[in-house]
Amino acid sequence: MRPGLWAKSLDFPKTFPSWSHAMTNQPFFTWHGDGFMPTVAANGPWSPVSMHGRVVIGLLGFAIEERHGSDDFVPARLTVDMFRLPNITTPVEVTTKLVRDGMRIKVIEAEFVSGGTSMARASCQLLRKTENAPGNVWSPPNWDAPAPSDIHAPTDPRLGMNGKWTTRPIVGSMGSLGPRRLWMSEVRELVEGVPMTPFVHVATGADFASPFANAGDQGLGYINSDVTLYLHRLPVTRWIGFEVVNHHASDGVAIGECWLYDEKGPIGTSTVAALAQRKPMTNVPPP
Repeated sequence: MRPGLWAKSLDFPKTFPSWSHAMTNQPFFTWHGDGFMPTVAANGPWSPVSMHGRVVIGLLGFAIEERHGSDDFVPARLTVDMFRLPNITTPVEVTTKLVRDGMRIKVIEAEFVSGGTSMARASCQLLRKTENAPGNVWSPPNWDAPAPSDIHAPTDPRLGMNGKWTTRPIVGSMGSLGPRRLWMSEVRELVEGVPMTPFVHVATGADFASPFANAGDQGLGYINSDVTLYLHRLPVTRWIGFEVVNHHASDGVAIGECWLYDEKGPIGTSTVAALAQRKPMTNVPPP
């Protein structure tokens, strides 16, 4: 469906947060009939013509939300399996299926099809908003990171893969041995003419957990095959904070995890599984 039809057929948010204004940079996708056409901005780091995992995840999240989203539900989990690398020269179709439409739980499945071939699939669980259970439960403390506005703007034009997104580094860097934290924000629309919603914003960025957690002192030697995004609430500011909290690998299989924040506090986690690459990416783009 094109923009303008959603509000007539879905219980979809009628307004977007002020921070998700229309962006002027080239979008990742343009409309192609009822589907989508990748732009050159959608390419990833592994090949000039392959698509970036972040836009695959983002588009699946976009389709799930615009067809099945509701203000009364939180997209608490989005899992995306990426088993082929789509080509940026080929049109894309996203299909969705309502698996469970309950009063408290909705489950949606989606498929990313490029050139008639399935490239990725997603499962999303939406949970109805209510009230927190009574009592107190221990939680990790909020991070003590400076606000993005308090961090000097980076001058390296390579940051964010030459403008696919923007970052404010806090501590550490891609592949450094030690704590790694940064703020990330989107600078372009996912789909032309459609402002990013908070969910699409964080879903598009969730793939960053893989290189941020899995890059080492000899480069990025792992390519992720999935992403699972957990959210207890949607972000309310445009900056998403990433903090690496886990990386382990055995026999060429790795897992990585980042805690996610906005400027108000914790919002969830992004976890990935990844496979060792035969040729590691030694010239890793800075975050």
